[in-house]
Amino acid sequence: MSLPDYKSSEKHSAPAVLHSPVVELNVGGLVFSTSLSTLRKHPDSKLAEMFSKQPKLRTDDQGRYFIDRDGSNFGAVLEFLRSECLPTENIQEVHKEAVYFNIKPLIKRLEETPLLFGELVGRQQFLSRVPHYKENIEVLIRIARAEAIAARYSTIMICVLQTEEDLGFYDNAINSLEAAKESVVTFGPWKALLSVKDLLDCVKMDIERQGYTVSIQPHVMEKSFLSRSYHFFHKLTFTWW
Repeated sequence: MSLPDYKSSEKHSAPAVLHSPVVELNVGGLVFSTSLSTLRKHPDSKLAEMFSKQPKLRTDDQGRYFIDRDGSNFGAVLEFLRSECLPTENIQEVHKEAVYFNIKPLIKRLEETPLLFGELVGRQQFLSRVPHYKENIEVLIRIARAEAIAARYSTIMICVLQTEEDLGFYDNAINSLEAAKESVVTFGPWKALLSVKDLLDCVKMDIERQGYTVSIQPHVMEKSFLSRSYHFFHKLTFTWW
């Protein structure tokens, strides 16, 4: 007589979904109980696909279906499926999960909230008009990290050219910069009514979202009798400790 194979929990527990309306889930280590009808509420969602016919998910050692996602915001997704209630916290994180699970009604409702509406319709639409914005953010972080050795601060010069007219002064402005040998990352020009301050606020926000501590100050150039002073330059400072 052979002993049962306890390692084959997937084979023993998988058919349970087809015979029981109650489903236990392990989402990134957090346990949830819900109904099969809730998971299948939106047929075109990834959740419905996961639990259509015979589930293809792995199970944990308790026979719960395992979904390899951060479970901290899955409860909000589940609550929407149950009652169509929207979360009041962690809107962006819940939106990320809604996109992953392709729950289109939740995606739409979240994108209509003031926070995401302003981000997607306002800020991101503006940034899409700033050439190479995302690439420049990556360059700023890469330069700052390279200059962080045995230092408390990394300072990088930003040149912001809002208009085509500003662009025409770029070469002269760079030549007049006292710190011309330093790294200079240039943003713009762009076609939108938003200001240089708006652009700099976006730069600061997007770098800080990655966990860095930064500040931005105008770079004041000394104006001599024979040279012109340009207002294009700003100092971006990373503080490491």
